[in-house]
Amino acid sequence: MIVEVINTGTELLLGDILNTNFQYLSKALNQKGFDVLYQTTVGDNETRLREVLKIAIARADIIVTTGGLGPTRGDITKEMVASALDLPLELDQETLEKINQFFIHRGICMPENNVKQAMIPQGAHILKNDAGTAPGLAVEADDKLIILLPGPPNEMKHVCTEQMLPFLEEHFSQQGIIHSKVLRLKGIGESTVAEKLDDIIMSQTNPTIAIYARSGEIIIRITAKSIDYAMAEAMIAEMEAEVRKRLENNIYGVDNESLAKKLGEELLKRNSTISFAESCTGGLASSMLTDIPGSSEYLLGSVVSYSNEAKAKVINVSEDSLKKYGAVSEQVAREMAAGVRNLFNTTLGVGITGIAGPGGGSSEKPVGLVYMAIASEKGIVCQKHKFHGSRTDNKLRSVLAAFSLALDKLNEEF
Repeated sequence: MIVEVINTGTELLLGDILNTNFQYLSKALNQKGFDVLYQTTVGDNETRLREVLKIAIARADIIVTTGGLGPTRGDITKEMVASALDLPLELDQETLEKINQFFIHRGICMPENNVKQAMIPQGAHILKNDAGTAPGLAVEADDKLIILLPGPPNEMKHVCTEQMLPFLEEHFSQQGIIHSKVLRLKGIGESTVAEKLDDIIMSQTNPTIAIYARSGEIIIRITAKSIDYAMAEAMIAEMEAEVRKRLENNIYGVDNESLAKKLGEELLKRNSTISFAESCTGGLASSMLTDIPGSSEYLLGSVVSYSNEAKAKVINVSEDSLKKYGAVSEQVAREMAAGVRNLFNTTLGVGITGIAGPGGGSSEKPVGLVYMAIASEKGIVCQKHKFHGSRTDNKLRSVLAAFSLALDKLNEEF
């Protein structure tokens, strides 16, 4: 079954509100085996909404709309759907009473314009909304199904979970499922991954494989469509085994695992500890690690050594190195790692120094140049990176690269 999601609201087009409704609906529908192939966002305009509905009805089996079910003149989705299907609107007394009770329980007299929300397209199935006043609706016409959901995310999620999904399962019981597994990679670029998996990607059918660069790391999503979860898992496992043959050294986790969590797990497994000296990342590495519950077991301390004075006085970076090589250099990164390790007496010490941007760069040391070093009892390793992104992107990528280097150091030495 081909599904199109239509999100209504001029505020979405203006960028005032992030469209989280589509992300939630797409995931929920795909997990139930429905192929969400189209997504449209349209403002609160009758002409444009009519056109969008006309296109969706022509190419999709199921259309799911969000928004435009409120009591104001700008809430027009229900009216436009009824018009497109040539269905009259009728007052539903049960819905009207439910809306009235909603206001009574809050000690408020129901505004007259809320009667609009109880006007239902003839023959529509009502999807009860216990989180708000606007009910969801399911309208069937000419082998098409149009489902209308309220726009506020908490109401949309409630009606989706409690009403829409059970309704769809009842009407399309043999739909099957779509199931995915995500492999998370470190220490490798998107183009290299694509090259290593090119023959698999070119010959894929079911399951499918997709590569994404996201939040400073690379992920591989393997997706299978099957009659049940067990068969989908088996199909994914076969594909995963082939991917791991080619990229095992770069795969650090699956699904929602993070690089910070993986580093913490490996430190705990080896009864090891870590400390950070951060310059350009400004404490981001320490913050991300402390987001993991139980991180106090292995993160013993950190220093945001942003200035040269802090580097010299707190973690004993040589003033000669700072003058000769500059704060952004391999020599200083190494001394930062060694200094913070000594300061907190940890298994590993991490030093990160660079130019996050957007200013401060030069032809010799451009924006995005970052050095990171890991110090241990057996020595110091250092990497040089040149990132190309915003200040926020460069900081995040620096942290993830440092986590990756720390993981490699642990695996090599402990």
